[in-house]
Amino acid sequence: MFHAHSERSEAYLESTEPGSDSIQRSLSTASENQDTIVAISTPPSPPEEEEESSRPRDDSSEETMPASEEDSGNDGWSIAISKGTRSCTKTKLYPVRNYISYSRLSPEYNRVVQALMTVSIPKNVTEAMLSAEWKTAMEEEMAALKKNGTWEMGPLPPGKKLVGSRWVFTVKYHSDGSVARHKARLVAQGYTQSYGVDYNETFAPVAKLNTVRVLIALAAMFDWKLYQYDVKNAFLHGELKEEVFMAPPPGYRLSHNSGDVYHLKKSLYGLKQSPRAWFGRFSTVILAVGFFQSEGDHTLFIKHGKDGKITILIVYVDDIIITGDDHIEIQNLEQHLSSSFDIKALGQMTYFLGIEVAYSRSGIVLSQHKYILDLLRETGKLDCRPAATPVDNNVKLKAEQDDKDALVNKTSFQRLIGKLLYLNHTRPDIAFAVNSLSQFMNDPRESHQNAADRILAYLKGSIGLGLLFNRGNEPSVSLYMDSDYAGSFEDSRSTSGYCSFIGGNLVTWHSKKQKEVSLSSAEAEL
Repeated sequence: MFHAHSERSEAYLESTEPGSDSIQRSLSTASENQDTIVAISTPPSPPEEEEESSRPRDDSSEETMPASEEDSGNDGWSIAISKGTRSCTKTKLYPVRNYISYSRLSPEYNRVVQALMTVSIPKNVTEAMLSAEWKTAMEEEMAALKKNGTWEMGPLPPGKKLVGSRWVFTVKYHSDGSVARHKARLVAQGYTQSYGVDYNETFAPVAKLNTVRVLIALAAMFDWKLYQYDVKNAFLHGELKEEVFMAPPPGYRLSHNSGDVYHLKKSLYGLKQSPRAWFGRFSTVILAVGFFQSEGDHTLFIKHGKDGKITILIVYVDDIIITGDDHIEIQNLEQHLSSSFDIKALGQMTYFLGIEVAYSRSGIVLSQHKYILDLLRETGKLDCRPAATPVDNNVKLKAEQDDKDALVNKTSFQRLIGKLLYLNHTRPDIAFAVNSLSQFMNDPRESHQNAADRILAYLKGSIGLGLLFNRGNEPSVSLYMDSDYAGSFEDSRSTSGYCSFIGGNLVTWHSKKQKEVSLSSAEAEL
């Protein structure tokens, strides 16, 4: 449930671990005129009486098995068939509504959460064509591509390879939760490209989410605003040097010769060289106005003013975050970007790359509760029994199992682990469990699948957990490291881990198995 706490009340989980108050059992927010923190948290378990009443009871003590079919009076039918299905067996024992509620959210953030949960994104072009909003978005995308001279129509030359195309759909939100735009993106199927034929250099830096968390921690410490921007048709700003031919997009018929294809003149989403072309153009525009590029993360740009103020920008493909205490420079930067690209200001950052951002007077909270609900729904675990921990200490996983440990679907297992790895960005409590399972992706067994299901069950009972970045803390850097000794049941190698804090806020963490076997606990920690 969502609980409203006053600032005098306890808002954090008690723990003896250093920095554990950064992991908040909440996704909190507060209106500007109220002094409350509104949080998503796991409600208390239902009373035992209710739980018992929802389970099928064993009535064998009240009923006696008839001696024969004639005495039973059921015309030869078995008792199981004649009695039918008990209505109580259809009742869900652990409905998800018992573990999350939106009743106590502030009105402002409630609109954001409800918008994220109610807007449906089509999975393919067939579903999109059934909606007027998505059809309009597709038409706007095609019009923008034609206006920018992205391609020329013509027949496919002999000996040339054709690259396919597909549609990708997403939704952009304003800071108040309202829908900013339905976004349909035409994507080239770049996996069919051949090196040296239709692409050469492909490297382009991508923002590290560790850097994003550090930036959010600084914004919370110094009370900076976080502004989010979206670049429309970002990849169209990169010039294409190679010769690439693309098939027409699904759902569209060419008005010209049906055998014509698109001869691309500008880069397009999905092409292997497109990120490099776009980032090269973007970095040139930013560096021209006095920003310098960070050496630790090339997607981070910083500018120091003459009065000691600072402006920071980080870009993740076509999503931009700007923060700092130089408000005049931020306005000038926004105008400069608008003159160079077609950008849309989304206001204060509330949803970034599947991560929900909530604000209160105590700090900033990052959570992925919608991502977890979608994952539970996709895997069929939405009504599973929750678990108290992500790992069963009595189970030791290993690669080579006996014949009783059957193989499971490799593709499905790898997809699940990939989704759980992305969830690590706001859930350090599952980092060790997920990293341990990722070692078995090449040959997953039933025991590994059961361990993954255990993590899902744990997430079911802790949907509202997130990271809290406290406001007003003194700027300081702390690092904690530790290691076990011969913790791997299979090869006796140790696992090392670390976590770092800025101003008491957890920003980075990692756990990894060591490459060599340690001969002592001291050697393992070294």
